[in-house]
Amino acid sequence: MSAPPRVLTVAGSDSGGGAGIQADLKTMLAFGVHGMSVLTAVTAQNSLGVQGAWELPVEAVRAQYRSVVDDIGVQAVKTGMLASAELVETVAELIGGTEAPAVVDPVGVSKHGDSLLAASALDSVRTKLLPVATVATPNLDEVAQLTGVRVESEDGLRRAAAALLSYGPKWALIKGGHLSGDAGRVGGGQAVDFLTDGSEEHWLRAPRLDNRHTHGTGCTLASAIASGLAKGQSVPEAVAAAKEYVTGAIADGFALGGGIGPVDHGWRWRTGRA
Repeated sequence: MSAPPRVLTVAGSDSGGGAGIQADLKTMLAFGVHGMSVLTAVTAQNSLGVQGAWELPVEAVRAQYRSVVDDIGVQAVKTGMLASAELVETVAELIGGTEAPAVVDPVGVSKHGDSLLAASALDSVRTKLLPVATVATPNLDEVAQLTGVRVESEDGLRRAAAALLSYGPKWALIKGGHLSGDAGRVGGGQAVDFLTDGSEEHWLRAPRLDNRHTHGTGCTLASAIASGLAKGQSVPEAVAAAKEYVTGAIADGFALGGGIGPVDHGWRWRTGRA
């Protein structure tokens, strides 16, 4: 049998299994691709938050990446938690030398508000990592961190995307899930994301679901996009398929522990819904 498409995630570990490397690999399996990993950091993390985080040495990250890419090869790369400026710059250099699309999820804080990226690393994300991204997928807090643009309504998504594209990614996907007001009211309205390369525009809408168990949505979405790209889909096709998958995963998100539970990466086979 021939091997399925291969996707490499470069991210941190979530010991609770809802986000990070663990979410990435579950998502890749759900999309029928072979997931591989480069661990950048280890976190002590559960449904209540992040109790500790320890980044790996640059040498360890570089060795993992070269081990996988030089022997097995990749059809897409996805990045998540990179923690420090040194790690951001190292990963950007590695991706820049790899002939495969890259999905950059510029992780700044966890679902619980815990910082996962040093403030000193923001400039490295802007000047080193975003220029090598095929698609960058910030949420509203992350795009404000990176560009200074604060989005208060759907109209602001275009401004945010333009500001992000100025740093060099081919496509910007601005995730509007945190919009406030009628457009962002839990249990009402729609979850609206905006995708553009500066000329094409795609508005992605899905019902806003009344479920607090949404840990891992950003990691899951970026990994789903990378999986689609590895299978040869265009960026708009991959993003649309990823949005559909994440919407189903949020709908079936479940409680774990005493806090915020994860989305359900196995919702398709668990529920029998296509």
